[in-house]
Amino acid sequence: MRRMAANTASAHVIGGTEDLHAAAAVRLTRDHQRYTSGRRALVELLAAAPHPLTVVEVLERHEGLTQSSVYRNLTILEAAGVVDRVVTDDEFTRFELAEDLTGHHHHHLICAGCGTVKDFSVPSELESAMDEVFRDVAHQSGFSVGHHRMDLIGWCANCQQ
Repeated sequence: MRRMAANTASAHVIGGTEDLHAAAAVRLTRDHQRYTSGRRALVELLAAAPHPLTVVEVLERHEGLTQSSVYRNLTILEAAGVVDRVVTDDEFTRFELAEDLTGHHHHHLICAGCGTVKDFSVPSELESAMDEVFRDVAHQSGFSVGHHRMDLIGWCANCQQ
């Protein structure tokens, strides 16, 4: 519940890198956390990434970070609503910036073989139709939808061979 309130409070504020950092700082402050240089580095790294990253990929891209601080800071950033966790079928969790910070709603193709995650988007008409179906399903259960996430799980071209 806390995360949803934090997310909606600063949705649609991102117009550039400094706006991104300002929004991250606000969310962390609301969670009684500081926006440290390590957390800032993680936000910048995830903002530049073409897909959700594992901790191993984060460490490969930023040699100055230690594994323990990456895990700790990603957990704090996730709790504050700055980062989202993408769970796959392999042993590696992946992380990406919260969608409302990027302004880019998307879904994931997840390979059940190697764990590769790729982002994809659908046309706005289809997205609207899915939202309507999800709201109807939720309404029938007395549930209130904040947002949706869809992952398609299958096998990438490499794992199919």
